Amino acid sequence: MALFSRRPQPTPDEPDAPSEPVTPDVPVAEPPAEATASVGISVSSFQGLGSGPAQAAPAPAAPAAPPVLETVPGLRDNVVLREALAGMPENPSPQQLLDLSRQVLQGHLFLRVKGDARALIAEGKELPLAVAAIGDRRFALAYSSGAALQASIRADGDATTSALGQPSITVLRHVRDGALEGLIIDPASAPARAILPRALIERMLSAGDETLAVKTLLSQGRTEAIPAAVADALTRAPLWVAVNNPVEGAPAGIAESRSQDGGRYLELFTHPLEIAAMARADRAAPITGAQLATALRADPGISGVLIDPRGPWIRLNREELAPVLALAD
Repeated sequence: MALFSRRPQPTPDEPDAPSEPVTPDVPVAEPPAEATASVGISVSSFQGLGSGPAQAAPAPAAPAAPPVLETVPGLRDNVVLREALAGMPENPSPQQLLDLSRQVLQGHLFLRVKGDARALIAEGKELPLAVAAIGDRRFALAYSSGAALQASIRADGDATTSALGQPSITVLRHVRDGALEGLIIDPASAPARAILPRALIERMLSAGDETLAVKTLLSQGRTEAIPAAVADALTRAPLWVAVNNPVEGAPAGIAESRSQDGGRYLELFTHPLEIAAMARADRAAPITGAQLATALRADPGISGVLIDPRGPWIRLNREELAPVLALAD
């Protein structure tokens, strides 16, 4: 498969540059059925949370590293998710839910536990997690921030609960493995709230890195150590590229971004949902670290990679990608 620059994606601090053809490169595997960019989820059955007519695709998210913020002292907010929810309408479209779901896949969520969570854990007791019912459907409840948790306490007046922070993927697995229909995030914070139906959660968990290593790094505050940690994770983590056939019969192309100085950066994605959320006519194709290394070695004109362009993103140059390039040795 040849690599072609079909449409330059802007980096956050630099404008677009003209598209130019890229020299042929190593093949990338065709995407398996479970890794396609299309995630067809119907949300019409959830009135009030996640229903309504289709709306325009969400605008690109601010691709900066999220700040550290505690709206309630001692509870560190999941800022990426909280800000994504803040932009949700009362009746989000399926495309908007896709965009939100990629942010749910990183960081942590707060659970509301009846009683003292620490004492219950210390005693080895099961945690009675909060749930809500919509008709005969039961949904788990989770929160993106201390403020959202407080809003629920004010709404029902039950102050005999405590907060328990858990990795988001742990919460999603709890919903999938239990007799629950989905997850409601920030239920008392309308319109900044959403339902993730069970079918979408199953799709979220069907592909991607089980440890979410790269996503977790991207959701953290940026330090000098982050680029090296991300590059190391790329040697092991599942990755995807955005593939398109702009002209029937022509070689498929892989999306790139251009920097202001003309640098070419291959777009990488940590999950197929990242590509679906771009609302482009692209397919998600898996690429291994070794294939990425071969591609970079074969084309010295590629300056590096841009990971998760919709943000939080990171751009790594060839020098920073040394652990990946070593895979081709």
